[in-house]
Amino acid sequence: MMTRRDMAMAAGAASVIGLAGRVAAQGAAPIALASGDPWPPRETIPLWPNGLPGGDSNRPAFNPSINGAPDDRQLWLRGVSDPAIHIYRPETPNGVGVLSIPGGGYDFVSFENEGANIAHALTPHGYTVFVLSYRLPGEGWADGPDVVLQDAQRAMRLIRSGADGFGARPDRLAALGFSAGGHLAGMLAVAHERSVYEPMDAADTVPARPDALGLAYPLVGFDRKFTSSGSSGKLLGADPTPEQLAAWSPVGLIDEAVPPSFLVHSLDDGLVGSQNPIAWAEAVRDAGQKVELHLFDSGGHGYGPATRPGHPAASWPDLFDAWLTRRFEV
Repeated sequence: MMTRRDMAMAAGAASVIGLAGRVAAQGAAPIALASGDPWPPRETIPLWPNGLPGGDSNRPAFNPSINGAPDDRQLWLRGVSDPAIHIYRPETPNGVGVLSIPGGGYDFVSFENEGANIAHALTPHGYTVFVLSYRLPGEGWADGPDVVLQDAQRAMRLIRSGADGFGARPDRLAALGFSAGGHLAGMLAVAHERSVYEPMDAADTVPARPDALGLAYPLVGFDRKFTSSGSSGKLLGADPTPEQLAAWSPVGLIDEAVPPSFLVHSLDDGLVGSQNPIAWAEAVRDAGQKVELHLFDSGGHGYGPATRPGHPAASWPDLFDAWLTRRFEV
């Protein structure tokens, strides 16, 4: 008899070819990343093989683009209509899985810098990395802002359901989010039980809560003290109500169930101020949970794994590895 985990894995594996076909149908040729990796990665599992929650109408046109200087080219995704987890496996798994959630201000998904490059930084340490490509709420979806939380919850449930096959344990799963992806990772951490879609299959019976949380230069709330950027408009529309802003400000939703948290930020970040990670760290501490915060004097915003020569925050992936090692006793 198939277990729930077997069922989820079989459904995901059977859908990989379907995703490749849909990418081709959208007119998107395979893309070579700066690392030489292909996009989409060879091991890709669609989140919703049996149809998107809220319906498949108004699918946006898939629009990947390469951005940045020649020595810092990055793949950005817009028009994601087949959200997926893209799997990067280590040579020797340590039993810990990391769901990487790229940022992009809810205007695009910074897949290369804050996804594939993160995988290259973490897999040598033994982590199985799952990069999330998610739908963007401003692209006409009927479910509006819920689509991002639908995709994040579903991703964590699929990973947990199939953990053994991924070289991970279901109780050793972390979410790691960047900028707006940090906002989404924070929402996953505090709103993992929020009902945003009807269960599709057995995978939706398992918890979506990450066991540990990493936030890199994250946006944690939509109060003016946290942001003056346009992310709230991209997520919630031009004129969100106070109730909507509160419901989508994860720092205000923290309670004793929040996962242990690791945060990294640079004090010269001109886009997302350091009051964001500081407020998160204090709220997690006040909730009685473990938290570790690293503030670098410089580094700016959007640096991913900080691999550029001499980057002030270059040590953060190693610090994150050390923290996860302590958390999970790897």
